[in-house]
Parts: sequence; C-alpha cells; structure tokens
Amino acid sequence: MPGCYKAPWALRDAGLLPRLGASDAGAVVPPRYDRAGWKPGDGVCNAGGIAAFSTRLAARVARYVAAGEFVVVLGGDCSVLVGTMLGLRRLGRYGLAFIDGHSDFRHLGNSPHVGAAAGEDLALVTGRGQRDLVDLEGRSPYVRDGDVAVLGIRDGDEAAGELRSDGMLCLPASRIRGTGAVAAAVEALTRVDTADLSGFWVHLDVDVLDPQVLPAVDSPEPGGLLPEELTALLSTLVASPSCAGLEVTVFDPDLDPDGSQATLLTDILVGALLP
Repeated sequence: MPGCYKAPWALRDAGLLPRLGASDAGAVVPPRYDRAGWKPGDGVCNAGGIAAFSTRLAARVARYVAAGEFVVVLGGDCSVLVGTMLGLRRLGRYGLAFIDGHSDFRHLGNSPHVGAAAGEDLALVTGRGQRDLVDLEGRSPYVRDGDVAVLGIRDGDEAAGELRSDGMLCLPASRIRGTGAVAAAVEALTRVDTADLSGFWVHLDVDVLDPQVLPAVDSPEPGGLLPEELTALLSTLVASPSCAGLEVTVFDPDLDPDGSQATLLTDILVGALLP
C-alpha cells in the first residue's frame, strides 16, 4: 500500500536496529504498485509482482532462519506474509501467530471478488485463492489451518466464525483484554508451539493497536490493544525458542509527520524483543 512501503526507513530512523543490536540483512525491493485497469473479477491486483517478490523474500527469510538467526521483517503491507510463510514452508511445517486488527481472510468462498492481497493474506497462506499466489513452488498451503492462532481482531470481524469453524484459534482484542495479554499469548502457544511443528512465525499488523494511540495505519479500528498489552503479547510469544521471527506491517509514515508514532512502535518492538 502506498505510504506503508516507507515504514522500514521510518523505523530505522527511529533507531530500531541499533536499539536491538540487530544486523541489517538488506532489502527486498517491492514491485511497482499499480492498480491501473484493475476491476472486480480480475483476481488479485498485481499478483505477478507479488508472486515474484514473495519468492525473493522467501529465499532471504529461509536463509537466515536455517542459519539459526531470529528474523525481523519490516514491511510493507500484509502481503509480505506470503513470502515469509513460503520461506518457512521450504524449511518444514511452521505455525503462525497472526496478530492483526482484521482477519484478512477474504476469499471467493466468502466474498464476491478479491483484489487486494493485503486484505487476503491469511486466506492466501492457508491455501485459499488463486494458484499463482497460494501454490508457489507447489507448497500450498504454506501454513495449515490448525497451526494458526489469530489474535487481536475486533469483535465484529465478519470472518471470525469462519476462522473458528476452519479450526483456527481466534482470540479477539476484547478476549485478550479480558484474560490478559500474557494469558492470551500462552493460549496461542498451545496452538503454534507444538512438537509437530518446526517452529512458528509472528505476523504483526500494527492496526491491532487502538487508533487513539497509533492512528498511522490504512484501516484504523476502535477497540484495539494498548501499547503495554501488545508488548506483553509479543514478548511472551517471542520468548519461546521455537519462534523463528516476526514481521511488522501496515505502519504508514505518511500519516506520522513528526515521527512520534514511529518512536512509539520502535519502543514496543524493543520492549518485546529485549524485555
């Protein structure tokens, strides 16, 4: 999404890498964002570019995870999940802790048409969608339904019932607030951190946060998590030795002219990764 592609630079400017003591693994250049001529019924916009990008990102992620490194991917919009999960699928069977204000589960089974991979990424990585995105290298699905925990969606999310009926663990933001973030993370680990799995990945769409504290996202929704709740949720998940890494998506620096929200997000990530 326009604007979100600037997030890696904004987080670097906010001091994320030196504060984490992280090594910089470079950048995977995204394809041109172009919706010219797209119309409903055409499938996912820019699917060819997303597929090519995803295979390059997959190679980068798989290389470092295989070497035993903890990987942090700075997106970009949520479509980067296709590449990260493809990379992990090359290495084995991985779980997914999907932290997002929205389920991103639109597919032709529940919608008259698709079009934006950033709103369909969970559907795509679980094998729902057009073949040129869901079956790269013949590896569909990149993650199995039963190996997914969805955390932080809003109570009114229209796909929540479908997620549960398909076998995914679904803990909305209200449930996380009610039980406590640590307890919610521990429950998620019972799904994504099991003996059957090679490890798990954490997807973070920052619109899981309440827009009163971080509005610089493309689809702000009230009722989200507070910074301390997200920090506790993340820190409990990444503390597991089975956690291969995490990705950060949908932060839009165009909506953060003074950089204060980049600083807040950096503080959350540092607090979670270096408790």
